[in-house]
Amino acid sequence: MPRPTPIYSDFFWKPLTQDVEQLLGLLQHHDSVRYAHFSSVWRELGFSHVFSGIPRTGEMKRFCRVAFSTAARYFLPPFNYQVRVGGLYLLYAFYHTQLSVPPIKIRLPLKDWQHVCKFMADSVSGQHYDVVYILQKLLATKAFHFTAMPHFLTFRKQRKQKVEPLCAQFLGRTMRVQDLVSSELLEEVTNIQKLYGRLKDGVESCPLAVVLPDLRPRLDHVAAEFVAWQNHTFQAESQEENSGPEGEGDETGRRARLLSSIKQKSYSSIQKASRSRRHRQAGPVETSGPDMERKQEEASIRHPRPPSLRARTWEKLRVQEESSFQSWLLSVPEQERSVQKRIRRGTSTS
Repeated sequence: MPRPTPIYSDFFWKPLTQDVEQLLGLLQHHDSVRYAHFSSVWRELGFSHVFSGIPRTGEMKRFCRVAFSTAARYFLPPFNYQVRVGGLYLLYAFYHTQLSVPPIKIRLPLKDWQHVCKFMADSVSGQHYDVVYILQKLLATKAFHFTAMPHFLTFRKQRKQKVEPLCAQFLGRTMRVQDLVSSELLEEVTNIQKLYGRLKDGVESCPLAVVLPDLRPRLDHVAAEFVAWQNHTFQAESQEENSGPEGEGDETGRRARLLSSIKQKSYSSIQKASRSRRHRQAGPVETSGPDMERKQEEASIRHPRPPSLRARTWEKLRVQEESSFQSWLLSVPEQERSVQKRIRRGTSTS
């Protein structure tokens, strides 16, 4: 009897992902990283019963792994800090509310450990002690299972991983420009520029101008333009997501226009008949009758078919039978022997 397909066979279960995104959205709406706000949202959505209703042990273990993978997905980059904190809290809550005995551990690839360390350092520098306590608690209870891959590998079986789209609202904005173009850096650039100007004035024969005189205002202007473009882009994306059906209608209309243009190109590529032949009407094609037979005979006369292998073989055998026997053969057919005897008798009587 074939084994039934497991219920939770994929790495991420779509209904669970939707519930997790709803929880993280509410936590982001509170604009807080405190564990008290997370616990209130957890109880409000009824996440305490997420592991209920699974009687079999194998299904429970698989669902625990799926839940941990879903939460760990939001704990790692490229999401912003608040969403990553929500992912960490979800890992802590899922680990302590699971019904599997012994408890299933959280798979964490070694390549992501540097992101966890940087996340810990940022939490300590930002004085978010709730986050530091939860992460230290998971490490102290040995809840993480450090592995090479984030999921189990199945040998001799090709399994294509489903690529789930990332939620644009949870992605973190890049802050490298604001970090680089800071007040301290601009002050240092101004001092270096002044020192370069004094050294250049001391050397009269130096025509080089390596640093522009208005370098600091230009850097401020470029950083402000980037921040304005970033805010405008995020606002446009959020408006498109909130519009919903209108965006889908635009997408449908664009696809219809594309299909119509493809059809027009394919129809225009058909070769039309010349004007001298347009008046001729295409009649029915005759497949039988005396005219058709006569045309086939004429075609066969013009292009004769070569003889078959059987005909060539019989022709060769007939030629060999008609050929005379060679004189050096020791054996002679019976007919020739009788002829020779008659010739000898005739010569003897004469």
